Amino acid sequence: MNEGTRNYAIGTTTYWGFTLTDGALRMLVLLHFFRLGYSPFTLAFLFLLYEAAGVLANFIGGWLAARYGITRMLTVGLTTQVTGFLVLSALSPDWSAAASVVWVVLGQGICGVAQDLTKTASKSAIKIAETAAKAEDSEGRLFRWVAWFTGSKNAMKGFGFFLGGLLLELLGFRGALWVMAAALGLVLLGVVLSLPPMLGKAKASKSARELFGKNRGVNLLALARVVLFGARDVWFVVGVPVFLYAAGWTFTMVGTFVALWTIGYGLVQAAAPAVVKRSLDGLTQELRAARIWSFGLAVIPAAIATMLASNSGLRPDLILVVGLGLFGFVFAVNSSVHSYLILAYAGSEKAAEDVGFYYAANALGRFAGTLLSGLLYQWGGIQACLIGSCLMLVACFLATLALPGRDALAPTQS
Repeated sequence: MNEGTRNYAIGTTTYWGFTLTDGALRMLVLLHFFRLGYSPFTLAFLFLLYEAAGVLANFIGGWLAARYGITRMLTVGLTTQVTGFLVLSALSPDWSAAASVVWVVLGQGICGVAQDLTKTASKSAIKIAETAAKAEDSEGRLFRWVAWFTGSKNAMKGFGFFLGGLLLELLGFRGALWVMAAALGLVLLGVVLSLPPMLGKAKASKSARELFGKNRGVNLLALARVVLFGARDVWFVVGVPVFLYAAGWTFTMVGTFVALWTIGYGLVQAAAPAVVKRSLDGLTQELRAARIWSFGLAVIPAAIATMLASNSGLRPDLILVVGLGLFGFVFAVNSSVHSYLILAYAGSEKAAEDVGFYYAANALGRFAGTLLSGLLYQWGGIQACLIGSCLMLVACFLATLALPGRDALAPTQS
């Protein structure tokens, strides 16, 4: 195994361990506080600082990874996540509702920083590892590696959702957090012992103007990412679990469905290179795919909302489940193509900065979607969430239409 392939495998495995505990945390918090009687908007509010912190963490994390190396940033991200778990475990049932919300939002914020520092470093490592592997054996593999990384980590998040519900049942809120902190500590030890300490270290931007001066492809793809992930989370974060529970589903059924959906979504992402036709220049067919799949995705939430409003006699929860399955397949291909395109547009010298900028947009989209998920569901139910999703996806399609072609693959000097 060459060095590039080895570093890719270690980086991917590290993020598997991280995202397993991250998915478990989300389900722990959602189910624990829903069981305590918190409203849909309050549940969304619990995750807002998590998502907001990710915007800054991604953006600064890319610059830090370029300046100090990817291994160091992975170490910081994992340590921060363990800290967030321990902060959350200190929550006392004797505290008032207001104090509990503030404490959980704070703990979630710490975990949000950890999640995006770790993801930016891990995804940047792919670009560095692929460049090294390509130099050694001349085999281009970027799309395949990105798709596998993205798909497998989302499948692990799905297992994390299931694990969170299971740990909550077996160990309770505090015990589950302690177990996850210990497991992540072992992952942290593995990173320190196995990855080169200066992996990915490069000349970082020296000014804010230089840091923001991305090429047109990176900027437009970041815009598309904001609305793409906002369109997912606007109905998935709060709307879907609460709607299904209100329809008579148990916590276990809801958690299992969300887990299976996320695992399936991850498997489709990993298989995206077999679905999307490749082009010799690495961009032409991939851009065409991004536009076609974005348009198709925008149609799905509109169709689901129409069926729910038509009083067709079908069970509303089954309409939503089937629709969400179709949405997940098309969304997964979209997301995988976007994840490839950002590394195709990114300059090799400052890949970490470009990836960090892109995932800051990703976090901004999740923040907007999480906030709107609680607000729209409280205002107009699941149909309002679906309409909001459709409008965001139309904006995503328009942004992909403006993405530049082959010339944009030249390394950015930003």
